[in-house]
Amino acid sequence: MTDLFYDASPNATRIVQSNKAGREYPEKPDRVVLFGTCVVDLFFPEAGMDAIRLLEHQGIQVDFPQNQSCCGQPAWTSGYREQAESVARAQLALLDTGTPVVVPSGSCAGMIRHHYPGLFNHEPQTRDRALRVAENTFELTEFLLNVCRVRLQDRGRHRQVALHTSCTARREMQTHHHARGLLAQLSGVTRVDHDHESECCGFGGTFCVRMPDISGAMVADKTQSLSQSGADELISADCGCLLNINGAMNRQNLNLKGRHIASFLWERCQEGS
Repeated sequence: MTDLFYDASPNATRIVQSNKAGREYPEKPDRVVLFGTCVVDLFFPEAGMDAIRLLEHQGIQVDFPQNQSCCGQPAWTSGYREQAESVARAQLALLDTGTPVVVPSGSCAGMIRHHYPGLFNHEPQTRDRALRVAENTFELTEFLLNVCRVRLQDRGRHRQVALHTSCTARREMQTHHHARGLLAQLSGVTRVDHDHESECCGFGGTFCVRMPDISGAMVADKTQSLSQSGADELISADCGCLLNINGAMNRQNLNLKGRHIASFLWERCQEGS
């Protein structure tokens, strides 16, 4: 099998690269830590494995600390600060290795990068650790696009896909731009727009449990928009949203299914896909 990717960047030897938002990106490392997220681990393990395959194909060794758990976002967004601190403290002990942390979820990556430091403002040493980890944390598509600087070679049949990014991933990690950048490299893939792409699917972690009627109305708007888009498939980088949207589409007997972008990218780059 020939290479899935090649690095055609004219600045490939540069130590640092900046994006439009001002974040500086390092040279591609030899090793990363994968923070798999609890939803990927429990409900979409194939997405985690495909994320590892994508990274390993870049020549990167992937470490997966076995004691990792939730990032703490459900507790944090529900107002349980002490519980969120406890969960975050345990993750920091695993992730503070000086190695880049790659997360196949924009919302969980956003929690680590943007909220961990503030959780520990009252503990200067822990806050310093949280800042180190935050600066070294990347969402998967961001890492592939801006750190690995991949160039995808598409080997699949033509498909029309719709993209969904979670609210947090979109606003905190700009994941929609990274996913669009990767999909645009696939010669056989057409990304179709739908008029609810930027809107919440209604999942929102514990929101869908506390406000089921509102959540159900929101996901109904989302699925209707997707079904009218002409897409063959839904692609997302956030598995919580996929659980909600896939469940709603299944109940409505819609002929559309969503999957994680890691699995979609890995499949597209296989011979005969």
